[in-house]
Amino acid sequence: MIKLEDVSVSHTLPNGSKKPVFERMSISIARGEMVYLIGPSGSGKTTLLRLLYMDLLPEQGRVTVGKYQSDSISQKEIPFLRRSLGVVFQDFQLLPDRTVYDNVAFAMHATGKSGSVIQAKVLQVLARVGLSHKRRRYPHELSGGEQQRVVIARAIANEPWIMLADEPTGNLDPAVADDTLKLLISLHRQGMTLIMATHDYRLVKNFPARTLAFMKGRLVEVEPTTLTS
Repeated sequence: MIKLEDVSVSHTLPNGSKKPVFERMSISIARGEMVYLIGPSGSGKTTLLRLLYMDLLPEQGRVTVGKYQSDSISQKEIPFLRRSLGVVFQDFQLLPDRTVYDNVAFAMHATGKSGSVIQAKVLQVLARVGLSHKRRRYPHELSGGEQQRVVIARAIANEPWIMLADEPTGNLDPAVADDTLKLLISLHRQGMTLIMATHDYRLVKNFPARTLAFMKGRLVEVEPTTLTS
């Protein structure tokens, strides 16, 4: 279960004053659910994702992700929380001087797994995203869609139960965006909880799921088929 209970967060402005992002927000997301987060830039989509991987802690209220809670988690526990999460960003954040294989393997080294286990797992996840044949290529040799598939492979290498995707199709043309979302949905259907922030209402309408919209500091459930771009 993922839960926010009466969570308040604000940003500090250059003049030192505080601007609320959201106040006393409460939501719950069941394990295995797929949820879109929509809303204009600056509305709080990325802030909510940061709360879930506890890069940001609430000023008020509590965030629960599985067995971890924001008001009791220690700094030593945060890396273990993050191993249960896969995170996909709009800007691919791949290491340019490493091959596809090494970019995915890099995510696993911190877990203390042996080299043979890492090798088998990397090959497995590259096969899942359809990139086994490009494992020796470098990021600059790949298309945008292929780079995003490497990011997804890296995100699932440690078998997370939650995938957080922050505008994962933002730099992709519509056809490639569709393919990327289909891949994420296929992972969701295998049991992964998928929470995706997006401004692309076309995708939300074409691949509908539970949709939460940020509106004036509140999070409101909306019907995806009624959205207009």
